[in-house]
Amino acid sequence: MRSLFSDHALIDALQRQFAIHWHGHHGIAHWSRVRLNGKELAVGTDADMHVIELFALFHDSRRLNEGIDDGHGSRGFELAKQWQGKYFQATKTQMGLLEFACKHHSDGVMDGPLTAQICWDADRLDLLRVGTMPLAKYLCTAQAKDPQQRERSNKRAKAWSEHFAAGRFFNA
Repeated sequence: MRSLFSDHALIDALQRQFAIHWHGHHGIAHWSRVRLNGKELAVGTDADMHVIELFALFHDSRRLNEGIDDGHGSRGFELAKQWQGKYFQATKTQMGLLEFACKHHSDGVMDGPLTAQICWDADRLDLLRVGTMPLAKYLCTAQAKDPQQRERSNKRAKAWSEHFAAGRFFNA
């Protein structure tokens, strides 16, 4: 299946409506790492990769700031709901999983369907980008708790953080 990240119309639409720095802590690079983390975590499971990819794109898409932003996950899901059928297809079941994952991704929930747990872990494994080491006790899945997976994810997040701190991104 072709990645939604290669859909220029969808990515352009997301960028046009994005209220904060496109290359900031919660922007496109974060979404890409969440997607990659999710893809790695989903290997060998029956998790829905389409939902994981949608989560990566929409979970932070409606943030109003880089700090505490209550309701941003719900707003992200509402955008996905509006754009379903225009920019992507998803079943009712997939949209239900996406809604659950988006709405609960930043409130510490750990119980839920495997696909949602992988979404949350994929996001949490990228916390080092903001200087927070992801702790195993806050991860849902055995795959995310695996030291090698955490090391890979942390390495990606740290590399981005160093580039960002050095000002190696456009202000767009």
